[in-house]
Amino acid sequence: QVQLEESGGGLVQAGGNLRLSCAASGGILGTGAMGWYRQGSGSQRELVALILGGGGTNYQDSVKGRFTISRDNAKNTVYLQMNSLKPEDTAVYYCNMYIATESGRLYYWGQGIQVTVSS
Repeated sequence: QVQLEESGGGLVQAGGNLRLSCAASGGILGTGAMGWYRQGSGSQRELVALILGGGGTNYQDSVKGRFTISRDNAKNTVYLQMNSLKPEDTAVYYCNMYIATESGRLYYWGQGIQVTVSS
């Protein structure tokens, strides 16, 4: 019953900004780590940014200084602020959350959202 809904993707020119959001719903008792992953055409899915339950963060080297991950625990939502976007950031972005429900604790994935950066 847990669902993750992503929003905020789209087409932007190089140097532009986008903010992704991912809101979880459905019988949530608590959340742990939240992250954003991406998968470019012909590539494997890779971790972009991670935020732990205590607020600690980790970033892929290629996005350090440009992307910022944050979370709102009250809203069960994770954000990814993406600045100074480059064409190589083009990919489908997926959110991932560790969620506790009455059934147990699992990692859940969003459906993915397209981000396209034109040169």
